[in-house]
Amino acid sequence: MEVKGPTGSDGGGGVAARIVRWLGLGVSWLTLAMVLLTFGIVVLRYGFNQGWIWLQESVTYLHAMVFMIAAAWAYQADDHVRVDIFYRGKSERYQNWVNLLGTLIFLVPLSVFMLLIGWDYVTASWATMESSREAGGLPLVFILKSLILVLPALLLLQSWSTARTCVEALREG
Repeated sequence: MEVKGPTGSDGGGGVAARIVRWLGLGVSWLTLAMVLLTFGIVVLRYGFNQGWIWLQESVTYLHAMVFMIAAAWAYQADDHVRVDIFYRGKSERYQNWVNLLGTLIFLVPLSVFMLLIGWDYVTASWATMESSREAGGLPLVFILKSLILVLPALLLLQSWSTARTCVEALREG
């Protein structure tokens, strides 16, 4: 399956783009697991008057994984939110400039900022091996919080790929 990216290509070439694409495709299957798990929770709760906190928390974990890991893939596939007023109907060269500048001026600094402010929060969680506050909850909160660093790391990986693709397209003219 070829995914069209912001420059009309596959979202950039190289290893970075392949990693982002592979992770995005892989984690997209978790949406099916979320739906089935939610259905099971509802059946258990209303059909059999049964429920477990760990089962409900697992839906939250899956939801976080889908959005935090697939964000870079959405950017790669050009499925992210964009202000089309400055983009749609413009030439490919203009669109490459918008993608390049938007990546370098907005996405890269935001991702670096997220890494910097999230680092202490995540490491503190790992230091205590933080677990759920709920009785019977999942003991993996520290892993869930690690996604706070995975999101900007993957966005930076895709930013590199996108910027490289835009620069190559602009050089070709």
